[in-house]
Amino acid sequence: MKLRIDSGLIPGTIKNKADMGNVTGMVFLDKVFFISNGVMLTQIREVSGVDGSTLQNWVKRGWIGTTTNKKYSKDQMARILIINMLRSCMLLENIDELLHYINGKIDDISDDIIPESILFDYICRIYDTFSENGYETDSQLKSVISEITDNYSEPFTGAKERLCKALEIIIVAYFCSDISKYANTLFKQL
Repeated sequence: MKLRIDSGLIPGTIKNKADMGNVTGMVFLDKVFFISNGVMLTQIREVSGVDGSTLQNWVKRGWIGTTTNKKYSKDQMARILIINMLRSCMLLENIDELLHYINGKIDDISDDIIPESILFDYICRIYDTFSENGYETDSQLKSVISEITDNYSEPFTGAKERLCKALEIIIVAYFCSDISKYANTLFKQL
């Protein structure tokens, strides 16, 4: 079975790709942060569709990191979008563990293997590839992940392998989320 489902949304957001000039990933984040080096909670809610109390809960649990002058950075916003895109198909604790697997402690960038904004860009580029062309096999997924992460520079030996494993989990989970939404749409049409 060839999997090709595209919600038309930028992953992790409620924004239509078409309304944003068909951009995703880093280009989308750059548009959001064009005038400012930080965004407020209300702006994140507008982009992600996540309510304020949920976001505050994620902050209290230590999943987002501390803000600077009540503004969220590009990496913090990317992390919120990644959590949001996965939360309908993975337990929040598993998402947190996966993000720790990638970048260790939230407030310590010395143990990070990749900034969350670049991770989000990779996710979007991989997802966009399969939204356009379909996804049929695990080897195809691994090949696209390898191609998109080709220029990634490891901060330590084994980091790329770790990143690729995490990206595979994220992409499969996000497709599961899309399939679930699609199934619910079909059900409502009965």
